[in-house]
Amino acid sequence: MKKILVANRGEIAVRVMNTAKKMGIKTVAIYSDADQNALHVQTADEAYRVGPAPSLESYLNVEEIIRVAKVTNTEGIHPGYGFLSENADFAKRVTDEGMTFIGPSPYSISIMGSKLDAKAAVSKYNIPMVPGTEGAIESTEEGRRIAKEIGYPILIKASAGGGGKGMRLVENDQDFVEQYKRAKSEAMSSFGNDVVFIEKFITSPRHIEIQVLMDNHGNGVYLFERDCSIQRRHQKVIEEAPSIKIDNDKRKKMGEDAIKVAQSCNYSGAGTVEYIVDADNNYFFLEMNTRLQVEHPVTEMITGIDLVEQQIKVARNEKLSFNQSDLKSCGHAIELRVYAEDAKNGFKPSIGKLERYIIPQGEGIRVDHGFIEGQEIPIYYDPMIAKLIIYGHDRSDAIEKLKKAISDYKIEGVETTLDFGTFVLNHPDFISGNYDTKFVDNYFEDFVDGKKMELRTLAGLIATHHWENELSKI
Repeated sequence: MKKILVANRGEIAVRVMNTAKKMGIKTVAIYSDADQNALHVQTADEAYRVGPAPSLESYLNVEEIIRVAKVTNTEGIHPGYGFLSENADFAKRVTDEGMTFIGPSPYSISIMGSKLDAKAAVSKYNIPMVPGTEGAIESTEEGRRIAKEIGYPILIKASAGGGGKGMRLVENDQDFVEQYKRAKSEAMSSFGNDVVFIEKFITSPRHIEIQVLMDNHGNGVYLFERDCSIQRRHQKVIEEAPSIKIDNDKRKKMGEDAIKVAQSCNYSGAGTVEYIVDADNNYFFLEMNTRLQVEHPVTEMITGIDLVEQQIKVARNEKLSFNQSDLKSCGHAIELRVYAEDAKNGFKPSIGKLERYIIPQGEGIRVDHGFIEGQEIPIYYDPMIAKLIIYGHDRSDAIEKLKKAISDYKIEGVETTLDFGTFVLNHPDFISGNYDTKFVDNYFEDFVDGKKMELRTLAGLIATHHWENELSKI
């Protein structure tokens, strides 16, 4: 494989291209009208326009992407994350055209792309599952009956969902009908599929995920865990590895179960098995993401493994060059997603030009970014500017280094989540590790210095914003 096309944009496109170049592989970029001067376009060996700014007409334009790939004699396509990365039809189209899809098979994507199909596949391996329905809920009457049996609170979830879309928390029977209708409506508008199911809502949950890597020869390893519990609107903001709450015995069991999840769909390449962990440290299978995760750099920092390089090698049908006993977790890594958002105003998107943009530098500092000074932040896509990743010899060292790096990160022209990152890192509950996915809900008013804003009102305001649709892709 001497040339690959990166079917994406922004920081992930740049990150994939950097590894490809390290491996001596030529890269092809695609871009929309909004991205003609973007950093990923400047980084690639070749770049081609695929359409107007809206993603449906450009980064989701399968026919044009395939045309560019064929014209440039591309041998492989890397989808990054979001956009077409978990589209089984796209993966099949790539292979049907005689190219290599740098990711799992269409079959694996399809199975894990449906939460119900994934649960069915995984159930054969005796892996802990959140109590809930095995199939779709066909009516409000059926749903209310099952919810009462499971016990409130419960979650109504879209089978084809992601990013919090089509997900509704129901705390009592009186609210069930309204939330059921909303979940189905959101699921249909976001995914073209209104199938929903019910799961027990785990109180004080932590979001823990395991990175797996599988080849085409029956070999597989897990690369330990990431704690992704600091979220807003079901979107991760800060991730760390390893988790302060997972001991070695639990880590081994969760990792071995993650391998079984991958085996249940004949997985190959890099993937992530997500768990929900309750207050008693019991874990339950949530879903599998059949792509590279946004937060993959923290795993790379503690293992020394380049996951994009491994994706490409697996796609070339190479065997893994290491086994589980070769892998060690060393030190601690934390990632802050730097979004163009006004965090103190409910994480509302902040549009504008990067009038000043200076990234921090130093030992243990990594910045994966897709912009340079003077560029505009487009309104059409996810508002992530960069990922700031820090490696320390232990968690306390990583926290202190990240706080210093945030202070050295100079961004003017747009509001960002940097100040929110500082707030989290200084918060006693984060420092102690005593936090869960409700951190933002619990401490948002503290963050805005007493500014009164009902979270229910905030959620309603955000739900109507243009960017909510884009955020569901990651």
